[in-house]
Amino acid sequence: MRRALELAHRGPMGPNPRVGCVLLDRDGAVLGEGWHRGAGTPHAEVAALADARERGADVHGATAVVTLEPCDHAGRTGPCSTALLAAGIARVVVSVEDPNPVAAGGARRLREAGVDVLTGVLDDEGLAALGAWLPAVRHGRPFVTLKTATTLDGRIAAVDGTSRWITSDVARRHAHALRADVGAIVVGTGTALTDDPSLTARTEDGSLVEHQPLRVVVGHRDVPAGSRLRGPGGELVTVRTHDPAQVLAVLHEREVRHVLVEGGPTLAAAFLAAGLVDEVHAYVAPVLLGAGPAAVGDLGITTITQALRLEPSTVVPLGPDVLVVATVRNAPADEAPAPAARPSTEEEH
Repeated sequence: MRRALELAHRGPMGPNPRVGCVLLDRDGAVLGEGWHRGAGTPHAEVAALADARERGADVHGATAVVTLEPCDHAGRTGPCSTALLAAGIARVVVSVEDPNPVAAGGARRLREAGVDVLTGVLDDEGLAALGAWLPAVRHGRPFVTLKTATTLDGRIAAVDGTSRWITSDVARRHAHALRADVGAIVVGTGTALTDDPSLTARTEDGSLVEHQPLRVVVGHRDVPAGSRLRGPGGELVTVRTHDPAQVLAVLHEREVRHVLVEGGPTLAAAFLAAGLVDEVHAYVAPVLLGAGPAAVGDLGITTITQALRLEPSTVVPLGPDVLVVATVRNAPADEAPAPAARPSTEEEH
């Protein structure tokens, strides 16, 4: 299973899950391996069967070890469950059962056909390999990561508006790797007009990585013709609303599984107040400004008991800086009321 998980990580981030598969004979020797290489390509099980054929291996009676339950529906490719049955696979070992009602059911079909199916093997590692795809499918919306880059006293810029560079090049390289793993980067029109960002994912030498996320601008103002957002990089998408739920609905329709909210403080506050932030990546530099805009706008909180509490999961030193990864401890917006965010003048228009 760990080998299957290694294979899964070779697949691209996208609308489909990363899945790996290893085929074994009765003595545990490898007959074939495969992983899902992206939408429209053979799924991991089918790729492993093809690899076994190329090796001249007989897979009848073999065991398939796969990181996600074989699908049981026909989309751009056929069901993996029937492909395994047609190949004569006798046993299937699964890490994570598929939460997607459209694709689930492969384990049941296999069992009904007499195949021995075992699930839940290294499921914690299997869940980690699926990343944002799993919660996105479960919740019917993209997984949302709020990214901030601040001074030690929580400022994102000086009083005069200058902000380059608060964090070190080590932290910025790490942030570009995060961008390369998401489906969309979201900013407000205020950030787009004031900072003129490119919102691209780049390598250490400054070149564009192969996968470029959608560049999403939220608000009613137009992005100027000469903006860097219209230059090389991912597709520019404008969503003319201030409602975070509507933004996520638009991106869900485009099969985006992971969204990175980068700016600015008003947009951050809107997503937090709506209960639509799943994870926070806070890059903190050992710098003090004493004044200047904060990372998060007004949440309408007036007492400490209303504070949005975070649960840290990882702390990563990055050169002189630190990255704190945390999840929001408060109940989702549909389970508990959230304080209303107040839009700034910058973001209202």
